[in-house]
Amino acid sequence: MSLTLLQAWQSAKQRLEAVGLTGPVIDARLLVEAAAGASRADIVTDPYRALTPQQEEILADYVARRERREPVSHILGRKGFWKVMLAVNADVLTPRPETEVIVDYVLKQFPEGMAFNILDLGVGSGAIVLSILAERPAAKGLATDISDEALAIARENAANLGLASRVAFARGDWTSGLADESFDVVVSNPPYIASEVIETLDPEVRQYDPRIALDGGMDGLDAYRNLAPEIMRVLKPGGLFAVEIGFDQKEAVEALFNQAGASDVWTIKDLSTHDRVVVGTKNPLETRK
Repeated sequence: MSLTLLQAWQSAKQRLEAVGLTGPVIDARLLVEAAAGASRADIVTDPYRALTPQQEEILADYVARRERREPVSHILGRKGFWKVMLAVNADVLTPRPETEVIVDYVLKQFPEGMAFNILDLGVGSGAIVLSILAERPAAKGLATDISDEALAIARENAANLGLASRVAFARGDWTSGLADESFDVVVSNPPYIASEVIETLDPEVRQYDPRIALDGGMDGLDAYRNLAPEIMRVLKPGGLFAVEIGFDQKEAVEALFNQAGASDVWTIKDLSTHDRVVVGTKNPLETRK
C-alpha cells in the first residue's frame, strides 16, 4: 500500500529522530515536499494523498542521505535565504540565518529608491549581495571569489533571480585587481573557524561545506587581517562595511578595523544573541590616497 503524505512525513521524521538529528520535523517535511511535489499546505489540507511508487523511491533516497548527515540543502540543491531561493551545492557554503544580519543591516542604511554600489568579498552562493539587490532596484554590485565553482553558482543564482544585469562577478583573492574602484558598502562572510576546530564541527559542516569557506587559520582571524585594511582602501569616504564573525571574535575583529582606520566600529548580535556582524564606516572627510 502506498504511503500517504502524512505517513511519509511521520516515517521520515521517525527515521531522522532515530539517528539523533536536530530539527527532524522540518527536515522530514522539506524532503517529503520535494519528493512528492507537494507544498506545506498540501500536507495539511490533503494529508491522505498517496505518493506514487517513484515518489516513495525518491523520498527513501533523500531520507537515507540525510541519515548520513548530508545537509538538506545539498540533497535538494537549494536553500532559502532572506527572501530569495538559492541554488547551492558542495562548492559553496550553505547560507545560514545568522548571515541575514548583514542583509538586514545594509537594507536599513539605504532607502529603497537610493542608488548605491556594493562589493561582496567571498561571494559564495551570492546570498548576501543578491538578497540586497533584490530589494534595492537602484543598486548595483560586484562580487569576488577565489573559487571558479562558487562563482558559477553565484552567476546561476543571479540569473534565476533576474539580477544578472546589476551584478558583476570576478575571480580574485578578496580585493585583488580592484586598484581604483570604490564602493558605498562592502560586505563579507569570510572563513573564520580556527583550523583545529573544524574537525569538531557537525558532520553537515565539516564533511560537506567547502573547507576554503571555513578555515580561518590558526586563530580564525587570517581573513580579517587581510580584509580590514583592504576594505578601508576600497570604501568611499562615508561608506560602510559589514562582516560576519565567529561568536567569540568581537574584540579582535573590531580592533583590526580600528587599526585600519575605520570609524564607528561596533558589533551586531544575531537572533541567538551571539556577536555576529562587525560594522563600521570610513571617515567621510578622508580622501583616497
